[in-house]
Amino acid sequence: MLRGIFVTGTDTDVGKSVVAAAICAVLAARGEDVAAFKPVVTGLDEEPGEFGRDHELLAGAAGSGQAPGEVAPHSFGPPVSPHLAAELASITIEPAELLAAARAAGGDRVLVCEGVGGLMVPITTGYLVRDLAVDLALPGVVAARPALGTINHTLLTVEAARAAGLSVAGVVMTPWPGEPSAMERSNRETIAALGEVEVVTLPRIDLDRRGDWPRLELPGRFSLRTPA
Repeated sequence: MLRGIFVTGTDTDVGKSVVAAAICAVLAARGEDVAAFKPVVTGLDEEPGEFGRDHELLAGAAGSGQAPGEVAPHSFGPPVSPHLAAELASITIEPAELLAAARAAGGDRVLVCEGVGGLMVPITTGYLVRDLAVDLALPGVVAARPALGTINHTLLTVEAARAAGLSVAGVVMTPWPGEPSAMERSNRETIAALGEVEVVTLPRIDLDRRGDWPRLELPGRFSLRTPA
């Protein structure tokens, strides 16, 4: 039985990797031995984004000496869904192997697992990101934008998670502005009320100054389970 958390998002490019990295940093600061895991990374053919490659960011944030290839067992060039990327590469992604890799990475450490895209993205035919989250049985955190449209996207994600029996520890809205607008404040309050979920915020992070990263306040419902 793993200890840790599963980070998903309302869509792609909503800050999942940043939220997962911030959680790694918080847990490491507590003195936890942290391992990061992401089943698949795609888009390596493109120039790295603002925060670099996801698995590289997570490996550095966890601080446990993992190589990027240990964080992500599969990586592909095209910026497409994992199931298509594997098909284009003539590779079959085996769910059992992903689970074994995640459990091996976690071991006695706290595992911070980041999904790919949203919960309903297929990792391979017949196996969604949500299925991986269910199989790992970790509490979930949803990364969401503070902007217009986030209420629908976030509540749908929370509903999809709970429909599968997943525990949603909270929502992290990022990048949270220093002076949020009335709409952004309302989005946060509305998601919290309608979703019956705690919503915390994370400002923009300067990855070049890790010592100055803002401290993410983990949702109060989040707890690290102790294996039986």
